[in-house]
Amino acid sequence: MRLGMIAGYSGAKINLPLDAIKHAEALGYDSVWTSEAYGSDAITPAAWILANTTKIRVGTAIMQMPARTPAMAAMTAMTLAQLSNERFIVGLGASGPQVVEGWHGVPYGKPVTRLKEYVQIMKMIFAREDRAVFEGKEYQLPYTGAGATGLGKPLKSILHCGEDIPIYAATITPNGVAAAAEVCDGFFPIWMDPENYGVLKDPVDKGFAKAGGGKSLSDFDVAPFVTVVLGDDVEQCMMPIRGNMALYIGGMGARDKNFYNDYAKRLGFEEAAAKIQDLYLAGKKDEAMAAVPAELIDACHLVGPADRIRDRAQRWREAGKRGEVGSMLIGSAQKEAIELMAEIML
Repeated sequence: MRLGMIAGYSGAKINLPLDAIKHAEALGYDSVWTSEAYGSDAITPAAWILANTTKIRVGTAIMQMPARTPAMAAMTAMTLAQLSNERFIVGLGASGPQVVEGWHGVPYGKPVTRLKEYVQIMKMIFAREDRAVFEGKEYQLPYTGAGATGLGKPLKSILHCGEDIPIYAATITPNGVAAAAEVCDGFFPIWMDPENYGVLKDPVDKGFAKAGGGKSLSDFDVAPFVTVVLGDDVEQCMMPIRGNMALYIGGMGARDKNFYNDYAKRLGFEEAAAKIQDLYLAGKKDEAMAAVPAELIDACHLVGPADRIRDRAQRWREAGKRGEVGSMLIGSAQKEAIELMAEIML
């Protein structure tokens, strides 16, 4: 089992936990991951972390695809990979229509189609076998649509790609998971119950079959985000997770288009997911938080005293042995929790 550390989003001021990242690197953590929404970007902090570390890999969880072209993403990835002795990992995501159309001012389009085309173009650019030519529904190289001058020409990257740069995707819809399994090297389920891989199995297997070549879990990293909160009071440790899960399940998207709500239902919490959304959209955020079942938090995260976390972490170890989880991406601001997870899992 590999461990990763989530560096998190910026607030009004960016504050990278470099000391914690270097400590995780010394403990044997494999990776650290940056994020972007509509504040700081994911690439600049990743470059900063790479410049201040020597061994740990650095990835983006996630780069918003609609914010940059596939070619720009490939250029960025190759540049950071070369500068860091091949330590950069690409993590992509569609983001949501509110951010894509409200912030970036571009059509949301078809996120699954976008992912597949985006990754294909990036890998074509990495490979440099020929000039980049692509005719898709979301992307065309060269572009010949509305407003084109007709002067576009196929190009091959000047910069060479040394080693294969891994590409991960953040997705939880069945079609999205299948697409990630088909074209990517791994994916991030925002939450995961390590004893309920069945929720992901069919779309993952569908993607592997479409990829061909015998692709399997041995070639594909399932890398869920796992929040770890260490403390004596289990319910108190659950509180920040309640707020986060209530936000995603209840308010991340419209009532009829909330992927996280749908995912919570597939995890077996259909009644609770509907109640959380009703309360959240009615402005009753505290009640929505209270409606997040402790069983859901416990299924997907690790909270409480050290001995309790050690015990419940065995579920993750067993999932790792089955090949159903390759990496745990740990979200925690506690030095002791980062150390405890290294002690348990590494």
